[in-house]
Amino acid sequence: MNPVLVRRQGALGRLTLNRPEALNALNLPMIRILAAALDAWEHDDAVSAVLLDGAGERGLCAGGDVRFLADDAAAGGDQAAVLLSQEYRLDARIARYPKPYVALMDGVVMGGGVGVSAHGSLRVVTPRTVLAMPEVSIGYVPDVGGSWLLGHAPGELGLHLALSATRLGAADAIGCGLADVAVASERLGELVAALVDGAEPAAAVAGLAVDPGVASLAAHREWIDRCYTAPGLPGILDALRDAGEPDAAQAAEAIGRAAPLAATMALRALRAARELPSLERALEAEYGLTRCCVRWPDFAEGVRALLVERDGSPRWDPPCPEDVTDEVVARFLRGVRPTDPPLGLLPG
Repeated sequence: MNPVLVRRQGALGRLTLNRPEALNALNLPMIRILAAALDAWEHDDAVSAVLLDGAGERGLCAGGDVRFLADDAAAGGDQAAVLLSQEYRLDARIARYPKPYVALMDGVVMGGGVGVSAHGSLRVVTPRTVLAMPEVSIGYVPDVGGSWLLGHAPGELGLHLALSATRLGAADAIGCGLADVAVASERLGELVAALVDGAEPAAAVAGLAVDPGVASLAAHREWIDRCYTAPGLPGILDALRDAGEPDAAQAAEAIGRAAPLAATMALRALRAARELPSLERALEAEYGLTRCCVRWPDFAEGVRALLVERDGSPRWDPPCPEDVTDEVVARFLRGVRPTDPPLGLLPG
């Protein structure tokens, strides 16, 4: 079975992620197929727009193939770095694509699924959308440009999403800047048909737009913006626990279950991304961090505990945020190898 369905329908170049049994999780062949299709269609005058969707009933994409990354790292391989480098180049390509790139973010959209959708020029969510960047839960950090996207969310919402792995519906996805417009799931077929007929994408989407509902996070901005300005992860946890808000206490519990080292590095990455000049700079920084993540024991442990054996009891190293010392961070950052392929998004 072809893992990505690539076809031209009228004026539309269609890309359908086609691994529904794995909730369309991205692997290296899929990334290469997507990149090749975008290359071919960029200069094809018969293609006026590109549309991405996912096969199956569950969602667009649950993320990247983290089991592959964990297994490769455990074996001492270098294919994890190859996959990450090509995936990040694809994300940057989508963000700069010269033709309209329409992403149908219906159902589950997580991790790598955010990378191939939220960088598009027109991002469509539905009442079924469940969007999240839950990487710290498995000893990893938000990547695929997630540090850039979340770092530029209003106030401290991005930090809240990254550290607590909060799941967003349509209204909050739009409110956080990760999507543009909501369309009813049952009307997505009409949207596709209009694009096949050559309709201008923004106009076609606007004609089918619905009210996404109330963005629930907006009501919590006061304690979110206050608590997440603490200087470090221990301070954020203390602020959340002392906030006197049930939702803040739940956020503290969620962060407490995450890998302390990954959460610390995610916090640093998002704050640094706010000061970077471009998505490409953020992706270069993420590339360094994620190569270190896959080679640190927490990642394999997180994949084991949450995705393979599913016992829900990962044993993190170090076990507490207070134990993430400068020496631990220095050892973590030695995970970058000179033999890893360069990302090549920046001059020189």
